Amino acid sequence: METSYVLPGQEYTRDTSYIESRITRDGADGWPVEAGRYRLVVARACPWANRTIIVRRLLGLESAISMGMCGPTHDMRSWTFDLDPEEHDPVLGIHWLAEAYYKRVPGYLKGITVPAIVDVPTGAVVTNDFAQITLDFSSEWSEHHREGAPDLYPEALREEMDPVMKRIYTEVNNGVYRCGFAGSQEAYDAAYERLFTALAWLEERLTTRRYLMGETITEADVRLFTTLVRFDPVYHGHFKCNRNKLVEMPALWCYARDLFTTPGFGDTVDFAQIKSHYYEVHTDINPSGIVPHGPDLSDWLEPHGRESLGGNPWGDGTPPGPPPPAEVVPQAATPLPGGLAPAS
Repeated sequence: METSYVLPGQEYTRDTSYIESRITRDGADGWPVEAGRYRLVVARACPWANRTIIVRRLLGLESAISMGMCGPTHDMRSWTFDLDPEEHDPVLGIHWLAEAYYKRVPGYLKGITVPAIVDVPTGAVVTNDFAQITLDFSSEWSEHHREGAPDLYPEALREEMDPVMKRIYTEVNNGVYRCGFAGSQEAYDAAYERLFTALAWLEERLTTRRYLMGETITEADVRLFTTLVRFDPVYHGHFKCNRNKLVEMPALWCYARDLFTTPGFGDTVDFAQIKSHYYEVHTDINPSGIVPHGPDLSDWLEPHGRESLGGNPWGDGTPPGPPPPAEVVPQAATPLPGGLAPAS
């Protein structure tokens, strides 16, 4: 959920005031790691939430952290559990995600955002700090990882990896929003230039290496993927990021397809919900609320040829198994048969 919108004459600035409590082994913030205690609340439409869905699945945390799913649309009040029977989350018993925020901070005035982790016994939000959530999934929750889970945040790569992830966030993940919500031509022009400069850097980087950090997938790949998979269906037109499409950037397009067909990535993507969210919710930039039919998504399954660069997505590990039946993306929402990605 975007907590800042178009301000006439100004550059788009994202509200980054989050509830920053952490769930850790030592419980230093009052929230200890405990299987079955917490519920990850997400929406498949949201790229920031999509990160947490992917990482949870790659690490095999489904049995340790349950997941609640909001629908793709919302108003200024809150995301809602409108996909569930009687539109109430079956575990938390609430309709509005805002209810969990108010239990943590009465009268909470900041953004009611996904992803959010909720403490089930109290019904209160623990954190909505999306960047830290996935890093903690890798480190603090390691005792609950599946056998063969990948190391998504390798100690030996962090010095190089952190600046890469920072640039991806500022210039690409948030860069598309700076274009879409620019409040003036000048702000848009500057945002557009920054975005495509960064995409050119990534195109060059991924021409000679299969993944952002080399031969295996990491958190950096997860963070880039959720923007790339939304680029042609949404950002190219809706956010005016239209110098060229993803399909016209050879290395990035093949890289995105490589990840899409890797278990844990494409099988978390719901294109129907993604398009519904952006085109129906952002009435300030799409007043009609009309959702376009295109683009054709079947080409996501075309051979990508990235195997020639070497590497293995799992390193010494193994791919995750199929998603739990309740978490399978509906077949109509994805070009993948049955919503399941083939092994890479």
